[in-house]
Amino acid sequence: MRFRYVCNDCGAVYETNEILYLCPTCAEKNDGSEFTRGNLIVEISEEVLRNAAGKEHVNPEDFYPYVTKMQDCFPVGTTPLLRPRRLIGKYGMENTFFKLDSQLISGSFKDRASYLVAEQAIAHGEKKIALASTGNAGAAMSAVGAAMGLDIILFVPKTAPINKLMQSVLYGAHVVPVDGTYDDAFKLSIEYTRLFGGINRNTAYNPMTIEGKKSISIELFEQLGRRAPDAIYVPVGDGCIIAGVAKGFIDLKRAGLIDRLPHIVCCQSSRSDAITRAFESGKYLPVDATTRADSISVSLPANGRMAVRYIKESDGWCVRVEDEEILESQIELTGQAGVLAEPAAACAYACYRKDIGNLERKLGKDALSVVLLTGTGFKDMKVFEGRVGLPEPIENSLEAVKALKF
Repeated sequence: MRFRYVCNDCGAVYETNEILYLCPTCAEKNDGSEFTRGNLIVEISEEVLRNAAGKEHVNPEDFYPYVTKMQDCFPVGTTPLLRPRRLIGKYGMENTFFKLDSQLISGSFKDRASYLVAEQAIAHGEKKIALASTGNAGAAMSAVGAAMGLDIILFVPKTAPINKLMQSVLYGAHVVPVDGTYDDAFKLSIEYTRLFGGINRNTAYNPMTIEGKKSISIELFEQLGRRAPDAIYVPVGDGCIIAGVAKGFIDLKRAGLIDRLPHIVCCQSSRSDAITRAFESGKYLPVDATTRADSISVSLPANGRMAVRYIKESDGWCVRVEDEEILESQIELTGQAGVLAEPAAACAYACYRKDIGNLERKLGKDALSVVLLTGTGFKDMKVFEGRVGLPEPIENSLEAVKALKF
């Protein structure tokens, strides 16, 4: 076997190739009053890690729990690593990089998880995948489904951005708007799988989502000259992305390719900061999530307990910002780095910008830092309404051109 499951909470081990979602014992304790219990860690076998460690160059497939077969029809990564020279000049941290996962096929980081879940479905002879999403995960899964010939059933809150929903419609998914929140759509999608079968792709509920997301860390290791960054800033909602980032570096460390984990920094809006509060207080309680950054607007994080665990294990920390700081950072990214990021991605940069003084005190001015930009701004152009507009047209005359002030 290439892997086994280990419960994040009770440590129970499950040696099976069958599809498993949550630890059965811990899942019985879930009543919706606290963060989900029983999320499973996919523990890659020592043999797989030894084989990876023996290679001159590694790629994500070397660390996957499944032997992948469809990478040619839906390539995931390697996404660019951008050095924002103007922003470095402004803020002074010389070794700052942006990881541009907005350049994945569907426009967001969620392609990574969706691709591996599709490979899971193929490995088990399944053709149907159900999930809930505020947009990005659904668009990613729908794109992968279109490429691999899988049937995607997508439950979305009716308030999700129209650009993201239209992506999924165009990819051919069965889109089911729900008169409720993301958490409501999440529950309904699980019921759909229970009633009609197939695989459920829900973030964290299916542990392969975290395994897919760890691919970014394997890429960064190679892009940075076979080393880990000193710190990595990650936008956080349900806790799955940050867990995936951590898991990739944990596997690299288990393989002996790095000797330490980077400090993993949890970046959240103050209007959706359940994981930050849990990190600070030790209490895993829901919040009333109202942030404009819809991709990280989560009241009851599906993978919050694992996220807090990995932040602590990496000697990381949490930063929260106001929504206005996120929107300001979004404008700065476009105007001074040429990167149009959606609000959730801009949250990571907003937190990095706010945390620069703390980062310099902790790790020094030469700290190698990576900001994870998870989605393109083209997915949610509505956010710019009332903030940025087109100028008035000029007259069709040479005099009008001469009067221009730039």
